[in-house]
Amino acid sequence: MSRVIEIGRLVIGQNGILSTPAVSCVIRKIKAAGGIILTASHSPGGPGGEFGVKFNVANGGPAPDVVSDKIYQISKTLEEYAICPDLRIDLSRLGRQEFDLENKFKPFRVEIIDSVEVYLNLLRTVFDFSVIRSLLTESDQLKIRIDAMNGVMGPYVRRILCDELGAPANSAVDCVPLEDFGGQNPDPNLTYAASLLEAMKGGEYRFGAAFDADGDRYMILGQNGFFVNPSDSLAIIAANLHCIPYFCQMPVRGFGRSMPTSTALDRKDIGRSKLFS
Repeated sequence: MSRVIEIGRLVIGQNGILSTPAVSCVIRKIKAAGGIILTASHSPGGPGGEFGVKFNVANGGPAPDVVSDKIYQISKTLEEYAICPDLRIDLSRLGRQEFDLENKFKPFRVEIIDSVEVYLNLLRTVFDFSVIRSLLTESDQLKIRIDAMNGVMGPYVRRILCDELGAPANSAVDCVPLEDFGGQNPDPNLTYAASLLEAMKGGEYRFGAAFDADGDRYMILGQNGFFVNPSDSLAIIAANLHCIPYFCQMPVRGFGRSMPTSTALDRKDIGRSKLFS
């Protein structure tokens, strides 16, 4: 279909894997016109499961209503569409692949990129990796438990937390992306991330987290299974912006206010003057 609508270049994550935040990062990095995310998000996936399509615009963010409405209106005028059923792309092989599809873009290019690298490079500019690495590796290390719930975040958890920041390999569980999420519902809450909750209740780990299927939502647990409310999580970040190098260079202009992030910011002076309703 990309060939038919005259798209000349596709950039795809290796093995078809890209988290939603990484898609946003890549769009901005390569100055793409937009990006399409095919995901079941936090619903059961697989051939018999749910499936969704999300579109991010050139700034990396979700398409605003005006764009979505325009796409919908155009979709109602379509009378037919064509596909290239014989086109075979090796999603496991990094690099550029070129195809002659007899369109105005000659050749049609498909670029397979490392799913993690671009996003990892961005994170290096946001956080102080040396401090985090010390926290995870020194003698009094912070023991963590991260559950990727067999969603897209598995390669990111392994590469960033274990390989880059030095957390022990057994800190990360369920890190193999599966099309049906291992038969589980990849919704990071106390019901569906019950195995993480039980592990945290043992007291061995001081920090725990679970991610949803496409990596744009998470749940945080403290030692002994203490649930960290999302509003508290945001307030903690707001109160400690001075510890995050990116925000020292790029001051925060405001905090998005929604139902999950409702009252905690009101208790912090840093939040009162920067709230957006």
